Amino acid sequence: MSRFHFFILVLIVSISGFSQGMLLPVISVIFEQEGHSAALNGLHATGLYIGVLIASPFMEAPLRRLGFKPLIVIGGMMVAACLFSFLLFQSYIVWFFLRLLIGIGDHMLHFSTQTWVTTLSSEKNRGRNISLYGLSFGLGFAAGPFLTPLVEVAPSLPFIISGAFSLTAWLFIFFLKNDFPEKSAADTRTDNSLKRFFQAFLLGWVAFLPTFGYGFLETALNGNFPVYALRSGISVEGVSIILPAFAIGSIVFQYPLGIMSDKFGRKKVLLVILAIGAGCFFTAGFSYSSPFLAGCFFAAGMAVGSTFSLGISFMADLLPKHLLPAGNLMCGITFSFGSIFGPVAGGWYMQTFENGNLFYFITFVMALIWFGVLFGRSKGMKGIRQQSEAKPL
Repeated sequence: MSRFHFFILVLIVSISGFSQGMLLPVISVIFEQEGHSAALNGLHATGLYIGVLIASPFMEAPLRRLGFKPLIVIGGMMVAACLFSFLLFQSYIVWFFLRLLIGIGDHMLHFSTQTWVTTLSSEKNRGRNISLYGLSFGLGFAAGPFLTPLVEVAPSLPFIISGAFSLTAWLFIFFLKNDFPEKSAADTRTDNSLKRFFQAFLLGWVAFLPTFGYGFLETALNGNFPVYALRSGISVEGVSIILPAFAIGSIVFQYPLGIMSDKFGRKKVLLVILAIGAGCFFTAGFSYSSPFLAGCFFAAGMAVGSTFSLGISFMADLLPKHLLPAGNLMCGITFSFGSIFGPVAGGWYMQTFENGNLFYFITFVMALIWFGVLFGRSKGMKGIRQQSEAKPL
């Protein structure tokens, strides 16, 4: 893969992260200013991740038939069109469906670009390329909330800027020639798939807790925190500074935590970072100062911002090789479920307990995940794994 090819794919995914990072806080602030309840606000934020879940079972077949480029073109076009459509409609329900369509388009884009990068990268450069790919999305997602103060200027302005960026990045894909996945990779068998998923869940469910937790954190912080912050007297400008601190912290410490997990073990590192993350959010509940909260978010991001990648690595440690495809797909599914649970549960919490502290609720969820990781592996799982390895499907 040429550098120009890789640059285009990285550019596209970074702008996709930018649009996702913009949507959650911007729409949350707009709905809060319009008087929508926190529960409805949180429910609305699930639209994007419901779209991801809807699209997931139908992605592989069109990729094999059409190739990488057409799916990226269709997905990017859907995202850009939906972002501009926010300007035409001012409806809670219509905006929910626009979010759902953005989730489908983003999933088409991410699935295609990630598979393309993985396919064309040589074995010696694959890890570096994928890490740069993930880093570009994280940087884009971290930059998205910086558009939140523009809501005070004009509610439509963040959508115009994000839509323009998405359209510009989308045009670059036409410089690339289409390509297809390898035929051997596309030769999947559907028989016994339910059995494979069941065995993967039995063996690796403890590794799916961190991926669920990261999805919960991402949407609870970006979807619920802006509402909580405005009700607590924090300015929109303060929100735009605090939110990116978490993403920046996760970017800074992602690589060192991966090295530490290789040296000390995935489970030990997960237990430490989950405890640190829970402590950071608990500490954040003591003050409404923007600099103090930004520091807590940055420290929490350094700790738990890597739970998704560490969860995938932990899953790979627990599962035999023939169950890794099912395990990887379940990591994505549990992340989506966590992303749906985050804004719904956080919105319900703020609606039910008007004086409740959102950070204490986040701490409680992180503590439950910590206990799950600590006591997750039962003695019976070893026997199941041995049986699974002895009789591959």
